[in-house]
Amino acid sequence: MQHNLFPQVSKFFDDDWNSLFDFSNRNYSNTSTTLPSINIKDNKNEYIVEMAAPGMKKEDFNIEIHNNVLTIKSETKFEENKEEENYTRKEFSYQSFQRSFNLNDKVVDDEKIKATYEDGILSLTIPKKEEAKEKPARFIEIS
Repeated sequence: MQHNLFPQVSKFFDDDWNSLFDFSNRNYSNTSTTLPSINIKDNKNEYIVEMAAPGMKKEDFNIEIHNNVLTIKSETKFEENKEEENYTRKEFSYQSFQRSFNLNDKVVDDEKIKATYEDGILSLTIPKKEEAKEKPARFIEIS
């Protein structure tokens, strides 16, 4: 059974499509770098948010949830190690970004969110509440 992406995402994000890609003051980069791209998977029991962030370490991320808003922040500074190297241009010395998402507390269990970072991908596992999980079809007998 194929599902449309829009209803799946809207259940996860407060039934407001615009909150998913809200590039106001909650999603930004302090530097000229772009915001990391994300994928969102809707599995039977959970949502998986994957953020592409190659070249970083897990210590570079700060993830928090407050008032149903999940925020992923990072601030990374690359230090020069060798004094004898002369740069004519250096663009990757500093990176900072923040991405925030409104979570629907009727659908997700924010107490059980887990995060991992592997092979340049930050993954957040966001479990669904039991009452929000899709239930199989039930046949009703006619009497």
